[in-house]
Amino acid sequence: MIQAIFPLRGKILNAENARLDRALSNEEIRTIITAFGTGIGDEFDLSKLRYDKIVIMTDADVDGSHIRVLLLTLFYRFFRPIVEAGHVYAAQPPLYSIKYGKNVTYALDDEELNQKLSEIPGNVKPIIGRMKGLGEMDYDELFDTTMDINKRTLRKITVDDAMAADEIFTTLMGEEVEPRRKFIEEHAEYAELDV
Repeated sequence: MIQAIFPLRGKILNAENARLDRALSNEEIRTIITAFGTGIGDEFDLSKLRYDKIVIMTDADVDGSHIRVLLLTLFYRFFRPIVEAGHVYAAQPPLYSIKYGKNVTYALDDEELNQKLSEIPGNVKPIIGRMKGLGEMDYDELFDTTMDINKRTLRKITVDDAMAADEIFTTLMGEEVEPRRKFIEEHAEYAELDV
């Protein structure tokens, strides 16, 4: 199994309202087009896709979620057949590491952390670590959590997922203020600070 990695430099262009010519002027998007091999717009050809799985790997924090939404919006707007054909996945990197004795395990979120902690014998004191971003993990952590095809957790992205990301992005980043204000008012009680 060969895996190729394409590192993005920061957040990519918001493709929500971008015309094709503007998207093509973005270096990161041009590189993505080259990596996929499919072309774009009228030249798009799904049969030329170079990879069976395109895995979006972002940090498990708010910034990572934002980058993932930007990529899903890009894919929905300009590479929708790739999503429809089931080639797009999101890696689910863990938010926590749990070390006890010689054992190391990982938890994707608070719920899984609590569940895994409840399985540790009461006489053992685990060391819980908040995971760093993917770029700050050491080799073993990155391999064990996101690169090892036998251990990593992937979520297949559907067109509905991409549409939902696009809709949320339109609400939060679009030009109309009223939908954004309404969304914030309705969801403010669920906001958590990630410090």
